Amino acid sequence: MTTPVLTDGDLIRNLLATYCRLMDGGDFDAVGRLFADASICDENGTVLATGADQVAALYGSTTRRYPDGTPLTQHLVANTHLVESGDDMVATSTYVVLQATPDLALQPIITGTYADTFTRDDEAGWRFTERRIGMGRLGDLSQHLTFPLP
Repeated sequence: MTTPVLTDGDLIRNLLATYCRLMDGGDFDAVGRLFADASICDENGTVLATGADQVAALYGSTTRRYPDGTPLTQHLVANTHLVESGDDMVATSTYVVLQATPDLALQPIITGTYADTFTRDDEAGWRFTERRIGMGRLGDLSQHLTFPLP
């Protein structure tokens, strides 16, 4: 029996899935570590946070957590399109965040696009270097964010 070999695309999709699991688990320190060598930006490239501590603080200060320590969400990333760019890989994905709370029936609360840039490290493999977050459709974010969107 041969051991399956993961492609670069598989490894990058695994990083995207890891982000989703960490966010849904409310482990913002681990999210920060995932972006230790990266910046989180808005869709125009304006930097919102850089490095593990700033990224963890960004999510910790903007995302509501419930008594179980989680945001009561389910992040989904789909339709990932990968393009090689020199030594980097750019992944453009669609995201949907679902949420159900004691005061909110299960529903999609936001959709949008992640444009992620990854760089390969010979020792650690692929790692995030930038994430640009674009917002698409907005639902009821009142139970998710700690601040109102304009």
